Amino acid sequence: MTLDIGFPAPYFSVSDHLGQQHQLGDYAGKTLVLWFYPKADTPG
Repeated sequence: MTLDIGFPAPYFSVSDHLGQQHQLGDYAGKTLVLWFYPKADTPG
């Protein structure tokens, strides 16, 4: 899936590094920054 700038994000749920679940709706009305490490936990 590709996201375009300025369009709403689809619903998602994700676990953080402590195993806590976070849902997009938990941050409604707030600024949210997602940071991904594509090579985390990989040998490369």
